[in-house]
Amino acid sequence: MPPRIPGPSTVSSALSRCTVPSASSRCQPQQWPATQSKASFSTTPARPRFTKIRRVFRNWINGPGAVFRNHRPGGTNYLQPPNDVIRNVDRPFPLNPHFKSQPVLDDRAREFIWSKIIREGETVKAVSAELGVDIRRVAAIVRLKEVEKDWIAEGKKLAKPYARAVLGMLPTHTFREDRRNEPFEPINELHVHPYTTKQIFWPTSESRHFTRADAAKAFHPKLLSADERVPHPELIQMEKELLQGRPLWDASVRFKESAMESERKAADKQLAKAALEEKFTTRVHSDRFEFRFKQINSENVGPKGRARHAVGWRYGAPYYDRSKGEIKIPTSVP
Repeated sequence: MPPRIPGPSTVSSALSRCTVPSASSRCQPQQWPATQSKASFSTTPARPRFTKIRRVFRNWINGPGAVFRNHRPGGTNYLQPPNDVIRNVDRPFPLNPHFKSQPVLDDRAREFIWSKIIREGETVKAVSAELGVDIRRVAAIVRLKEVEKDWIAEGKKLAKPYARAVLGMLPTHTFREDRRNEPFEPINELHVHPYTTKQIFWPTSESRHFTRADAAKAFHPKLLSADERVPHPELIQMEKELLQGRPLWDASVRFKESAMESERKAADKQLAKAALEEKFTTRVHSDRFEFRFKQINSENVGPKGRARHAVGWRYGAPYYDRSKGEIKIPTSVP
């Protein structure tokens, strides 16, 4: 058992016995009984106790695993799977071969993307299609590079050593002349729409030409076809023109023009939306805050009271799918 510490009453009684010291007298500390002086803390250092797993790890890190103590410059330093001769460059977890580490764009590639869009004036879609980088990644790189340029102009310090250390431990991808046609990632993948996750038996005649647009209307009347929902529908039109015999340079020019027109329409749509939002917003400025008021209709909640633009919708509305007494069998066939 640990030694007992004297309580407040014992300490106060010991202090009360000590009077104010004078020049000729000195207060002597109270001597505790011998029974309590025996229970003292041990000054002997505790013997380290290592578990078997820890002992095995120490033997490994001081033996074959010593090569993983320091980072290997110019590539990854992942653990080598057992009985594997080929160097492991993309599997950080050797016991999970299905998970692979995807490469990231290095700083040179990000600077190249920023220069093509900001300095050369190319569109985001054109750069995405040329380099094989997703549109969202291209837009994010441009935004982050703009923040970096602003910080450098303001004299703020950047964590360059940390960024170089992180990039040095990950597989990276850059753009070279000999690898310009090698795409970095799929850029025209189609995300699964919730309307397409249900199974539908749609009767149609064998002689009818059932297109992707007809398949989209079968799932939902307002669902666009796959050709219209892809991030780069202009690439599909470009491939069709190439199959019709149009020269490659002419098809490329038409693709860039259509991509620029598409981005211009998207920008005009965003500006119109922001202007409409500002029209129905009343701003009240104060010393510290800015209050924004909007006129709403509390009765506009939709036929089931779950309209997306209704008041309180974002705070959560309960679903009764698992409640007792609710009808879970479909009452209509789309």
